[in-house]
Amino acid sequence: MTPDELLDAVGPAFSKLRRTSLLEVENPISAKDLSRTLVLNHVLEHADRELTVGGVAELLGVDPSVASRMVSDNIKAGYLVRAASQQDGRRTVLQLSPQGMELMERFRRHQRSAFEYITEDWTVEDRLEFARLMLKYVDSLASLRERGLASDS
Repeated sequence: MTPDELLDAVGPAFSKLRRTSLLEVENPISAKDLSRTLVLNHVLEHADRELTVGGVAELLGVDPSVASRMVSDNIKAGYLVRAASQQDGRRTVLQLSPQGMELMERFRRHQRSAFEYITEDWTVEDRLEFARLMLKYVDSLASLRERGLASDS
């Protein structure tokens, strides 16, 4: 593969990554709960600040009404709770419930099992290098977002 062909193949490859979460390996996650983790991941990652439904919409790059439905679904499933803001009692913020924390722990174990299953014939060095580069890529995306140059999707 030429360098251009390799770089052109990256986008389609990324679009296939989410499917790894549905592999039938240890700690399976339902397709519905997989969708719910989109919201739960952001609430967990931003636990150091008060996240609102509007904040979820911004982080996911969706319309506030879509984010509201996604949040409501997580609340109905018992994964999220609404709480009064400690900074402004008129605002409602989102927090993971104990069930939400358990789902996220199970999701992380499942993701690791899927990664290990997919890469079982790789060398340890290749696995670790891929993991290191994937984390570097995600960190670079986060720094772009902080500078206002990219949006989460």
